[in-house]
Amino acid sequence: MRILDRYIFKSVLSLFLVCLLTFFCLYIIVDIFSHLDEILRQKVNLNILLQYYLSYLPIIFVQVTPIACLLATLYTFGTLNRNNEIIVMRSSGLSIFQITKTTVIFGVIVCALVFWVNDKLVTQSASLTENIKEQMETGAKKNKDKKSEVLTNLSMYGLKNRLYFINKFYPDKNIMEGIVILEHDNKQNITKKIVATRGVYEDGFWKFYQCMTYKYDENGQAIEDPQYINEEIMIIPEKPNEFLNQRQRSEFMTIAQMDEYLWKLSKSGATTVIRNLKVDLYQRFTAPLAIIVSILLGIPFSLKMKKRATGLSSVGLSLIVGFFYYVLNAVGIALGKAGILMPILAVSLSHMLGLLTALYLIKNLP
Repeated sequence: MRILDRYIFKSVLSLFLVCLLTFFCLYIIVDIFSHLDEILRQKVNLNILLQYYLSYLPIIFVQVTPIACLLATLYTFGTLNRNNEIIVMRSSGLSIFQITKTTVIFGVIVCALVFWVNDKLVTQSASLTENIKEQMETGAKKNKDKKSEVLTNLSMYGLKNRLYFINKFYPDKNIMEGIVILEHDNKQNITKKIVATRGVYEDGFWKFYQCMTYKYDENGQAIEDPQYINEEIMIIPEKPNEFLNQRQRSEFMTIAQMDEYLWKLSKSGATTVIRNLKVDLYQRFTAPLAIIVSILLGIPFSLKMKKRATGLSSVGLSLIVGFFYYVLNAVGIALGKAGILMPILAVSLSHMLGLLTALYLIKNLP
C-alpha cells in the first residue's frame, strides 16, 4: 500500500470508528433518558439493562454504519481539499479513482461485514432485545422456554395449497384447538374446508377430533353434504415445530429461514404475503449497498465543499443526504409491498439512483 493510500485509509478508518462510538453513546444516552422514569419505576436490574444495550449494539451498528462512512468520507476529503492537498495530488497526475480507491475498498469490506452482522447477529439481537424489553416493562422475568407458552390466533400457509387457522396451540403438548383448514386449487378457489375442535400430534401423524369436512366446486358451492367424523388421522406434512415458528416475524428470520418459508408460501398462492416477504428478503441483500453508495456520494460533495467550516459542512451534508436516502428507500419499499413495483426493483431503487447520481457527479469533477 502506498504512503498516500495509508494516509487516507488511516484518516477514514479513525473517523469511522469515532463516528460509530459517538452514535453508540448518543443512542444509549438518549434511550436511557427517554425511558428513565419507566426504568426507575420497574427497578430494572443493572445487569438486565446492560444486557439489553449490549444486545442492541449489532442493530445500532447496521443502522448507523452508512452515515458513519459518509461522514468519514466527507470530512477526510473535505479536509484534504481545504488544505489544497487534492490539488497537489491531481497535479502529480493522480486521477480521482486513484485518490479514492482505498476508501471505496474500505467501503466494500464494511459492506460485507454489515451483511454478515445483519444476517447472523441482528436477527438474534432483535429477538433478545424484545424479550428483555418485555421483561423490563412487565417487571417479571419472562420464561425463556418457548414450549411452555400457549400461542393464540396462529395462521399459516402450508404445502398443498392449505391455509391453517388455529385458535390455540400448546407446543409442550403438541395440541391444537379451534382448527380451520382451507384447501385451494391452483387458481386459489376453495375446494375443501376442514373444521375440528382439537388436534393432537402423535407418532408422526395429526389426529383430529370432532372433525367436519366440507367440499366445494370451483364456484364455491357445496357439492355434497358435510361429513362428520369423531376421530380422524389427517395426512398433513406440517409438524408442530413448523406451527411454532409461524409467530416469527421477518426481522427475526435469517436469509436461509426466509428463503425456506418463501418456498413453502410459493405453493399456497398467497400473493400478498409472498410479495411482502420477497421485499424483506431482497432488502437484506441490498441494504448494505447503502454504505458503498454513501461513500461514492461523499466523494464529489467533499471535493466541492467550501474550504471553511469543513466539519460543520460534513455533518450537515451527511444529515441531508442520509435523510433523502432514507425517504427514497422507504418510498421504494412501500411501493414494492403495495405491488406497484417489482420487489427487487423496489429495494434497489434508492441505491440505483444514488449510484447514478454519485457517478455523474464524480465524472463532472474538474
